[in-house]
Amino acid sequence: MNKESNIKERLRQYKAHPKSLVVMLLVMLATVMTFAVLIGIIAYILINGLPYINSSIFEFKHTSENASLMPALINTLIMTLISLVIAVPLGIFAAIFLVEYASRGNKLLGLIRLTTETLSGIPSIVYGLFGLLFFVDTLGWGFSMIAGAFTLAIMILPLIIRTTEEALKSVPNSFREGSFGLGAGKLRTVFKIVLPSAVPGILAGIILAVGRIVGETAALMYTAGTAANVPSSIMGSGRTLAVHMYTLASEGLYMNQAYATAVVILVMTVGINTLSSVVARRLVKN
Repeated sequence: MNKESNIKERLRQYKAHPKSLVVMLLVMLATVMTFAVLIGIIAYILINGLPYINSSIFEFKHTSENASLMPALINTLIMTLISLVIAVPLGIFAAIFLVEYASRGNKLLGLIRLTTETLSGIPSIVYGLFGLLFFVDTLGWGFSMIAGAFTLAIMILPLIIRTTEEALKSVPNSFREGSFGLGAGKLRTVFKIVLPSAVPGILAGIILAVGRIVGETAALMYTAGTAANVPSSIMGSGRTLAVHMYTLASEGLYMNQAYATAVVILVMTVGINTLSSVVARRLVKN
């Protein structure tokens, strides 16, 4: 009965306001189209890539016969770890300063936010050229994992700052006031009360940053290089999965392996997002 009454009430509202029905239909159409595009992309990748997932593309040495993606997979994990180690502390501390310490109307505050917004809108190829000129040439690091990691760290820094800032703002002021009322200082309140409450939001930003690292090609081609091996140190050159897939597709000789690499990237992305959701739920419950 409740469902029938709700349906009748909605029909009355739509008859009284026909424009709302049109808006509702447009919203539903946009949702269906977005979902259909997503499913179409996933299906296209799986149909073209799954048949070519075999043991040869997971061999630890890349050759012209197997076009193995394993070295690129290892390089991707290394690149992601180094980039996050550099960018996450800087981004979180910068966001803490902006939210908890900077006074309203501060000119420096406005300058920092303008800088982060500008950096987030710069194309990745520009970051790649900057990394090439500064890290590769000026600092003399050459095409190396460390040059690519620093370039990616600069790329994801605005994203981490903005998401962390919003997560910190979402923490109720009553938490801070209660901590101050119990005699805790500013620093203890931030790191013991505010920051743990904002962890789910911060984690979401980090996951978005990981997705950008995994899918980046242009910046890494100019900084980390395209060597199809696992370097002996972070000063060596190596390609990530996205660069590996782009290289195979551009050569035109290993399209099947390129599709298989796309499947691995898709699985990695879904796995990382699923894991982050599970961790975020547990953190919220605790």
